[in-house]
Amino acid sequence: MGSRGSHAARIPDADGLRRETGFSQASLLRLYHRFQALDRNEKGYLSRMDLQQIGALAVNPLGDRIIESFFPDGRMRVDFPGFVRVLAHFRPADDEDDGSRDPKAPEPLNSRMNKLRFAFQLYDLDGDGKISRLEMLQVLRLMVGVQVTEEQLESIADRTVQEADEDGDGAVSFLEFAKSLEKMNIEQKMSIRILK
Repeated sequence: MGSRGSHAARIPDADGLRRETGFSQASLLRLYHRFQALDRNEKGYLSRMDLQQIGALAVNPLGDRIIESFFPDGRMRVDFPGFVRVLAHFRPADDEDDGSRDPKAPEPLNSRMNKLRFAFQLYDLDGDGKISRLEMLQVLRLMVGVQVTEEQLESIADRTVQEADEDGDGAVSFLEFAKSLEKMNIEQKMSIRILK
């Protein structure tokens, strides 16, 4: 298989990544191979163009927004640890919280709150901590395309913001967003089988 071996020892900080993301050693190894396959020029990082090779993102209406999440703060590349950290948000939540988790430890990346934070930032296009009516409308346009009229989209955006906006400021804060989704099984909806 060329110069790319399959040894777990080649994964940068595998133990730390396992603890931080909850992925098993085998899952990390499969993700590492996927990362290497996307990194066709063996640069050691991925660009936006590399991630656009992922078919599921290419057909996802929010694919560009998801790809953006790999590049916080305007960075131009993502290394393997950054790649895995973003994917960890989509890891199915552990079925049981047996109470053994250290309360001082950071919340798992695949927790309900972290999944909600990730989803919120997909809508918060300007990163100001609020989802405005215009941002809601822009995301709705991405999601439904030409299947709905502009008038219908505006009505949906207005109603969505109005229903979630508890403080009457015309926008949806993260707390309002989380509250509006409290009955939704976000753990299930934001879980994908990343690995076969």
